[in-house]
Amino acid sequence: MILSKSSRCVCWAHNLDFSPDGRKIKKEPMKKKERVVTKFRSTIYEKKLLKIRAKKSGLSLSEFCFRAAFNKEITARLTDEEIEVYKMLSTYSRNFTLIGNMYRKQNPKLTSEVYALAKEIREHLNNFKK
Repeated sequence: MILSKSSRCVCWAHNLDFSPDGRKIKKEPMKKKERVVTKFRSTIYEKKLLKIRAKKSGLSLSEFCFRAAFNKEITARLTDEEIEVYKMLSTYSRNFTLIGNMYRKQNPKLTSEVYALAKEIREHLNNFKK
């Protein structure tokens, strides 16, 4: 098979991004939020409180207000200290479970108390997730 200079060879694996007629498939453009709805008045303290809550949730002030207006979920982000406490509690829970496993046959009463403590720690960890 002889190819002329104007012919081109394209591997079929590279054609996966193209439609059947050879044109590149266009992705839908992201919807931009470009309209200002309204401004609202607040006191200095209310504005500071809104900024603090927005910062705790990891959102901008406008996104925070938007989510609050439409009753969307706003979750507070964990601080570095809270993350460290979470890791420490999960380690303690695992360690207490291992201790309970170690003394299971020798001292069943101690084992049940240790398991209860590990369960209580896990419940606190589950409250963290909420």
